Amino acid sequence: MQLIASAGVILAIVLWGVVAPDALDAAFATALAVITRDFGWLYLWVVLGLVLFALVLAFSRYGDLKLGGEDDEPEFSVGSWFAMLFAAGMGIGLVFWGVAEPISHYGSPPPGIAARTPEAANAAMRYSFFHWGLHPWAVYSIVALSIAFFQFRKGGSALVSTAVQALPWAPMQHLGPVVNVLAVIATAFGVAASLGMGALQINSGLHALLGLPVGEAQQVGIIVVTTVLFLVSAVSGVTKGIKWLSNINLVLAALLALVVFVVGPTVVIIDAFTSTLGSYVSELVRMSLRMTPFRDSTWVGGWTIFYWAWWVSWSPFVGLFIARVSRGRTIREFILGTMLAPSLAAFVWFSVFGGTALHLEIMQGVPVADAVRADVSTALFEMFEALPLAALMSGVATVLVLLFFVTSGDSATLVLGMMSTGGQENPSARVKIAWGLLISGVAISLLLAGGLKAVQTATIVFALPFTLVIVLMAIALWRGVREDWHEEQRRERALRRRLREVLK
Repeated sequence: MQLIASAGVILAIVLWGVVAPDALDAAFATALAVITRDFGWLYLWVVLGLVLFALVLAFSRYGDLKLGGEDDEPEFSVGSWFAMLFAAGMGIGLVFWGVAEPISHYGSPPPGIAARTPEAANAAMRYSFFHWGLHPWAVYSIVALSIAFFQFRKGGSALVSTAVQALPWAPMQHLGPVVNVLAVIATAFGVAASLGMGALQINSGLHALLGLPVGEAQQVGIIVVTTVLFLVSAVSGVTKGIKWLSNINLVLAALLALVVFVVGPTVVIIDAFTSTLGSYVSELVRMSLRMTPFRDSTWVGGWTIFYWAWWVSWSPFVGLFIARVSRGRTIREFILGTMLAPSLAAFVWFSVFGGTALHLEIMQGVPVADAVRADVSTALFEMFEALPLAALMSGVATVLVLLFFVTSGDSATLVLGMMSTGGQENPSARVKIAWGLLISGVAISLLLAGGLKAVQTATIVFALPFTLVIVLMAIALWRGVREDWHEEQRRERALRRRLREVLK
């Protein structure tokens, strides 16, 4: 029933986008404007609360609790685990926005800062760190930890609703189906939008390398080819396809960043990382709660609140996937692995790519900002053109986006399969293929209808009710962790008493 309801909503919105894309765009744009204007404060408070909650859990006495039985060991090495959660969480987004976001902020900075000034460049780097650092990963971490805790320690299903239904309040028992439907819809549209974004950048990369024309036909062809690739990977299973591709992704991304670091303005990159990390830490709380009540500005709503809603909408997908590959890890190891390590990787990425792009734009007059204004997906390749080994780096970046595309689709088919089969950890190949074809069909139909932006907006709209779901999941997690810790303490005390009696 849940599967029929979620698939019905998805299909209805897709048909709306095909038949009347302008009406769809207008409806969701209006809804987005209302949400960002009237509920922006809610996103800011909830996401900051999740950051604080995650850090308290990690460094509290509860951090030693294991996600699973005492004898459970992690299924994947630390390197493979990190590669998979990073690829599923935001790999394709970092490649897409690594140059484009800092350059965008430089030209249109936060309120109170003059555009195209050194202050704007510093703010551009700081807010890029902020939008891709601790806050998004805290959202993913708490959702994933809630699912993993109740699945591996309590024997619950691998579903978003499991944590909510663990709360001892009668109304929560009836919310399960609604929560699962919201999770499926958010996941399907979030992944479809990501596939569309990936197709745009692959098309731009192939244009830079081979002169392939940029257009809808080419982008549809790219989606078709990559769909075949990620379905092959999905059918092969987590321990093969997703694991291998994620490891390759991580190595390629590290090599690409290393080459840019070496051939680019190395000292500038180091200085940008150092300076931005310091300002990020010192300004963290102010950025976290920044609104503009006495200024007519849409900057916070268009960037920070939009991002927070975007991460919330992706959290059921990324959370279920991270939970799936995290059995056997302690709560402390889990939170540090899903928050601090990916955040540091994002900081390095933006320092290398964003710092290089800003240096080229400001000091050398390379028109990276013009490329961003014309077509965001070309920004990375415009930067490469100003560096040595441009063709090689463009080729590696295109392959990297392709592989991130495949791992995102692969992970999504696994998660949607789990959601639609009652939480099975390894859904059948037939189920994964069906979901893979559906989300690719959504991406293609909306691309042809010109409704990709509208679907991205729709994903944000669906995030508002899910924000409240995440709050309930956090409450359930705190109650469950506290109860389990006290239970373990009681067992240890009883064991010590028995030992003393035996030794008497």
